[in-house]
Amino acid sequence: MRRSGLSRYLFVVPAAFPIVALALVPLAAVIWLSFRRVLPVFGVDRWIGLANYVHLAADTRFVESLLTTLYFAALAVTLEVGLGLAIALLLHRSFRGRALVRASVLVPWALPTVVAARIWEWIYNPDFGVLNYILLNWSILSEKVPWLGNPFWAIHAAVLADVWKTTPFAALILLAGLAQIPDDIVKAARVDGAGPARTFAEIVLPLLAPAIVVAALFRFLDSIRVFDVIYVLTGGGPANTTETLAIYVYKILFQTLRFGYGSAVAVAMFVTAALASLAILTIGGRWRLTGSAS
Repeated sequence: MRRSGLSRYLFVVPAAFPIVALALVPLAAVIWLSFRRVLPVFGVDRWIGLANYVHLAADTRFVESLLTTLYFAALAVTLEVGLGLAIALLLHRSFRGRALVRASVLVPWALPTVVAARIWEWIYNPDFGVLNYILLNWSILSEKVPWLGNPFWAIHAAVLADVWKTTPFAALILLAGLAQIPDDIVKAARVDGAGPARTFAEIVLPLLAPAIVVAALFRFLDSIRVFDVIYVLTGGGPANTTETLAIYVYKILFQTLRFGYGSAVAVAMFVTAALASLAILTIGGRWRLTGSAS
């Protein structure tokens, strides 16, 4: 029995080692740096305790970056899960050429994010972009709009690019969830007189709740640490209105070389992602219980 109990732990070691080496050790190093003042250019490296976090609480730029990140994540994830659900419902049906359509839907997700962001940068170009060209020809706009130069439109332009890029990922997860729902349950509801809307709302949607929670969780975690798509489109501008936490951390660490304070901001971003994940899992768990009870 002792050898059997020890062997279980030994079998876990190969899987646990990469997690410890690639996740826990760097995380511990970042937390350690967050309690220090580190300026390699001036040879400064000393312990300052909670001073970085005290400064963080009074940093208006950090607060603005946090609010921008949360707004971007909430809007992008809502659209991605909603559109992903609609696409998954369409692809779940049987029709001619379904395999080709499924493969085509995944093309945006297969593109590297930097490439996709560069494509959208050209689409948004105020002088040569196709978006202004179409809207002007359709008389929707009376003049050219600098989509990435306007503080209001810039963040929403980044959201649209991210939605186009990652909605197929949400659709793929939700399509897998739909495949797990037994057809007999849906057919039984129709025999009992339930219409399509009621069948979807009271049967399909509650059974699909786990897949929706997984899709929302994965996409929210990615959106909290969004960097590449916004950095390529706007670089955090104009006037830092699209600066997310990841971009702020990058600027502190690699442009000003303030490793201690940058690590504190990174820890705050990690805590934000953890709290958001906990909230999504809690809401998803209650939704599942409510759906099961009904």
